[in-house]
Amino acid sequence: MPIRLYTIPLSHPSLAARGMLERKGLDFEVVELLGGAHPAQLFAIGFRKPTVPAMKLADGERVQGSLAIAHALERVAPEPSLYPADPELRRAAEAAEKWGEGVLQPVPRRLIRWGLGHHLRQRQWFAREATPLPAAPLVGALLTPVVPIFVRQAKATDEAVRADLAALPGLLDEVDRLLGEGVIGGESLGAADYQIGSSLRMLSAFEDLGRMFAGRPADAFARRVVAQDPAVPAALPPDWLPKAA
Repeated sequence: MPIRLYTIPLSHPSLAARGMLERKGLDFEVVELLGGAHPAQLFAIGFRKPTVPAMKLADGERVQGSLAIAHALERVAPEPSLYPADPELRRAAEAAEKWGEGVLQPVPRRLIRWGLGHHLRQRQWFAREATPLPAAPLVGALLTPVVPIFVRQAKATDEAVRADLAALPGLLDEVDRLLGEGVIGGESLGAADYQIGSSLRMLSAFEDLGRMFAGRPADAFARRVVAQDPAVPAALPPDWLPKAA
């Protein structure tokens, strides 16, 4: 039985996990769950957390989260490695990977879920992109009662989103620094590249934020890691956006 990767549309950590599996050259199957209903589906098939990416290895082991998946894949298939061989470079790559997973990765998740909580049109967009169900306007309205749950899970409060937006120019500067120092963006993509690049690509797909990426090395890097992401309609208050936007 091949490895199974459980995902939902619009999940940038799932894109990171998929990229790592492809880099390893492993035989795997992508199982796309229904966005919004995926927690119940995951529990039903034996996972302990309500989040994707979720991976079931050939021996039945279950792993969730892009960071844990990277470590599991490195254990199951050491070559090609997702980390540099040089110890010093590896330490730098692992620090960047943890930063990408812990600091950068939650930002697009919070921004999307804030929009879902505040605009019906965003819920209708989500219904079109993340569910196979017809009648997106109706499905978007039906999502209204459950959206607050996902907003709370992501801690997508006004204060948190405003802080994320204020921090975004500095986050992009950090990515450009990592690229300039060769920690990420090398000839072969590794765990840190997938962690950081998938989040960047989602952020660059926001119609509110795309101009912040123009001309930056971070933009070309994000597009290298994830070639295409669906555009996220503008939903953020204009006066919350960094001046650079």
